[in-house]
Amino acid sequence: MAYPSNDQAPTWIDLLRHGEPEGGRRYRGQQDDPLSDRGWQQMRQAVHRDDHWDSIISSPLKRCRAFAEELSADRHIPLHIEPDFAEIHFGNWEGRTMEQIAETEADALAAFWADGLNNPPPGGENVGAFGQRVAAAWDRWVDRLRGQRILLVCHGGVIRMTMAHVLEPPPQTMMARLQVPYACRSRIRVDDTPHGRLRCLLMHGSRK
Repeated sequence: MAYPSNDQAPTWIDLLRHGEPEGGRRYRGQQDDPLSDRGWQQMRQAVHRDDHWDSIISSPLKRCRAFAEELSADRHIPLHIEPDFAEIHFGNWEGRTMEQIAETEADALAAFWADGLNNPPPGGENVGAFGQRVAAAWDRWVDRLRGQRILLVCHGGVIRMTMAHVLEPPPQTMMARLQVPYACRSRIRVDDTPHGRLRCLLMHGSRK
């Protein structure tokens, strides 16, 4: 992809989803479970000694923050904790598996994945509001750390809403249509040019 000439260095953002939390797969949302032993292994294997970042940003939740703190201390990289990069709140579904929810709320579960904008989890966060807070935090940090190489340690939902912000499909479609495995890495390039801000997805779904 050719970019217009620009004196401003591009901003590179690597997105890294947390590894497996204790308790396995479930609608965890903002329930603050730590990483399992396997989750720690997944995260450590997802980064490499030749990776270079100028800053790390993390969700405040333990399954992201603990690894971000370890990596920051190990490599002497500044760490920023951003509450708006916390996962979507699943309301009454938090802490429950898909099978448990489907036993009594199968229609509501299907409606959420079909259109989370109009069918939020009972007592939970609307996908539109979730996308807005993620997009606002994204723009705020790209402005603040412009020209740097950044690692964002976050959640599957946050990565989906970031992709919606960058690629501009309807946010409600991204929750179901983008797979984000544990410890998945993605990369986005941002260029501030005389023609405006350009955003490009360079990689998704790689462990490097």
